[in-house]
Amino acid sequence: MTDKNNFNETMLFKREKDQDKDIRQILTTVYKALEDKGYKPTGQIVGYLLSGDPTYITAHDGARKLIRTVDRDKILEELLEAYINE
Repeated sequence: MTDKNNFNETMLFKREKDQDKDIRQILTTVYKALEDKGYKPTGQIVGYLLSGDPTYITAHDGARKLIRTVDRDKILEELLEAYINE
């Protein structure tokens, strides 16, 4: 039996380095907006990343709109990369 979808294959993801800087800036801006509104930024961002529900992110200073410009998978990649490389 053959696997038509190749789910047994390892997929290769490539990302552009310019996006890393943008993602870092976006997360910094969103983090600050959440802090300004009195939220715990880490918990709110994690909630958004896990659920995809944009209401975890405040609309203050355009943070909700800004974070939705980047795919959540790309944000997770950037966070993991930064964590591993520290």
